[in-house]
Amino acid sequence: MSGSLSRRIIVLCVALGGVLALLAALLLDQSTQMRNSLVWVAHSSEVLKTANQSINHLRAAESGLRGYIITHDPAFAETANGEIAASRKGAAALVQLTMDNASQNDRSREIRTLVEARAISLEQSASLARSGQFKAAEDNIATGRGRYLMTLVDARVGDLLGEERALSASRMGTASSRLDAIFWLVVVGTPATMLLVLIACMGLIRRIREPVEAMMAVMGQLGSGDRSARIATDMRSREFERLALGYNAMADELAQAVSDQVHSEERLRLTNLELSHTAEVLRERGEVIELLGGMAHRMQAARTDEELAAIIRVFVPRVLPDIPGALYAHNNSRNLLVPIAAWGGLEVDPAGFAPDQCWALRRGQSHFVIEPGSDIVCAHVADATDHYHCEPLLAGGEVIGVLYLKGVVEAENRFRLTVLTENIASALVNHRLQRGLREQTIRDPLTGLFNRRYMEETLALEIVRVLRSGDPLSLVMCDVDHFKRFNDEFGHDAGDAVLQAVAVEMRSRFRDGDVICRFGGEEFTIIAPGSTAADMAARVDVVRQAISELTVHQGGRTLGAITMSFGVTAWDNSMERDGSTLIKTADAGLYRAKREGRNRVVIEQRADLVPG
Repeated sequence: MSGSLSRRIIVLCVALGGVLALLAALLLDQSTQMRNSLVWVAHSSEVLKTANQSINHLRAAESGLRGYIITHDPAFAETANGEIAASRKGAAALVQLTMDNASQNDRSREIRTLVEARAISLEQSASLARSGQFKAAEDNIATGRGRYLMTLVDARVGDLLGEERALSASRMGTASSRLDAIFWLVVVGTPATMLLVLIACMGLIRRIREPVEAMMAVMGQLGSGDRSARIATDMRSREFERLALGYNAMADELAQAVSDQVHSEERLRLTNLELSHTAEVLRERGEVIELLGGMAHRMQAARTDEELAAIIRVFVPRVLPDIPGALYAHNNSRNLLVPIAAWGGLEVDPAGFAPDQCWALRRGQSHFVIEPGSDIVCAHVADATDHYHCEPLLAGGEVIGVLYLKGVVEAENRFRLTVLTENIASALVNHRLQRGLREQTIRDPLTGLFNRRYMEETLALEIVRVLRSGDPLSLVMCDVDHFKRFNDEFGHDAGDAVLQAVAVEMRSRFRDGDVICRFGGEEFTIIAPGSTAADMAARVDVVRQAISELTVHQGGRTLGAITMSFGVTAWDNSMERDGSTLIKTADAGLYRAKREGRNRVVIEQRADLVPG
């Protein structure tokens, strides 16, 4: 009987070994295939990232070049050069990454060709700008070839990204299928194996009752939850004794497995909680990004400081609720941080503060005080016991502004703060560039005064206001006496120096509300809302006297006395609404001042004839 039992045990063991080996082989195969699928998914992610980075670098290069051409700041050119090199490097890396896929590799090579063509175009424009040919660089950009190339790059990258995302989705699906197969192998294979063991044991029980009854009793105890139950090893058969020992060992392992399963379930529960938290964080971040996107669109469209301030006051409290604060922008001419907007009931000093009064700007990174004495308090903070947070706004190493928050920014709001500051900094840079471009279109480059086009637009607006309000409006036409003498005797540089000196003097003498313009050549125009002709003539005479006392030096030479003649007139309702009659009348007064001996102020009532 013992021999038969041994054979049965041997057969049983062989069968169980085969099943376990098969199960292990299947698990190993599925694990290997899943690993390979995940490797390909990671490869697709790398392709997507590289393609996006390459085109982003190219766009950044375009922005840097535009900044260089607009501002003539070499820092923008250096940024553009670095971005061009990074874009080329990314395009080359994309070709290498897609060597495994012929169609994607063809697209990558075409993208590399287009990126190279756009990079060469940008380098040509940069080369023209570095040689001082900024107009030629602008013309080169205005040809539209760069926009055409970028359209081609976007199209080719879109095709590549679409194909690669499809590949990534397919590969991720394959990995998910492998994972499901492993799950079902474990779920089905383990109970099946245990069922085989149970059937074999039942066959043996039929042959040997007493040992099997003892084993069944123990198994019953074990099944009822008593994991400490074990089979007595004092039996009349070595095989059963070994079996008892083996069963006891198996029970120990089962107890350990159950314990491990409990721990695994706990870890799985914690993982699920973590995933749920992560999903909630991602949802909140998505909402924040959507909110900031709306804010960014509005800030990009803002044309005035008031509009920008209104957008800040509406959106920032929604991004960082219950945290009062203020936004300061850097004023380059005064080297001060001046307030643009405040929210949450916070009152700020309209005079602003110097950059060195803020530790965030001095360190170039966030600076905050979460409790008294935890860190150095910025000099611009009124109450040293306040909890506050200062976030610097930087662009290309240049100070753009600072975001001041009166309160503690908790860890869960750091992401909101980071994205918010990036959006605000970008909007401030864009706003500054737009304002600079507008200044270039309305300012005379030599004198810094408003140009003739701006004068005509402003005069038309002031006439409309006068028609509504009935307030007085005066206009002055003036020019430099014997200006041709300065050019003939000393050269055109001397003439320019005279015009600049006169412009500086007039800016310092007239009121802030007066609009001083260079009409053309040596002729100037002053629009004076709210002033009668008599009042304006008195102010103009003070300016005339101050100009006659000027001494201008150029090239080590004194250019001699400077005098100016002035014609002053006032608006009346009989004049043309486009301002032509008003200008003509003031011009007639200027000509009369010339005829009467120059260096004087003449009030002209109405000019019906062109003066000779």
